[in-house]
Amino acid sequence: MKLSSLISQDCSKAAVLFNSKKRILEFISELAHEKLPHLPQQDILSALLNREKLGSTGIGRGIAIPHGRMNNVEEPLAVVLVSKTPINFDAIDNRPVDIFLALIVPDGDNQQHLKTLATIADKLNNKEFCKQLRTAKSDAELYQVIVSQS
Repeated sequence: MKLSSLISQDCSKAAVLFNSKKRILEFISELAHEKLPHLPQQDILSALLNREKLGSTGIGRGIAIPHGRMNNVEEPLAVVLVSKTPINFDAIDNRPVDIFLALIVPDGDNQQHLKTLATIADKLNNKEFCKQLRTAKSDAELYQVIVSQS
């Protein structure tokens, strides 16, 4: 699976500036709602927040993979944000997070969900890829990094 099949340029945002976990999740849900207008933005936010209640999706090294399962979603949707300033996200290594690769996935398709998460985690394990994400100066440049690496 290619990351570029999950992410569109309008869901790739470089140098965003937020100061809290809740606010970044709100922004992710706003972007996802624009791509999935049949899903209320508040429902998307609730799915992301409910998953965070189970344990932080901050996987360490400044990276988080917030995700939520939802009914009425046909295909996984990803949103990539790179924060200008890292924020506290309760990551497993207690380091602030600046790369957010969020997923909205169909409810019930556990195999596909796990496969998608594994693909994303594998890509984000590449230090050079993460460095390129962090140094992208525009949304278009960030999207180009994603397309070129996937």
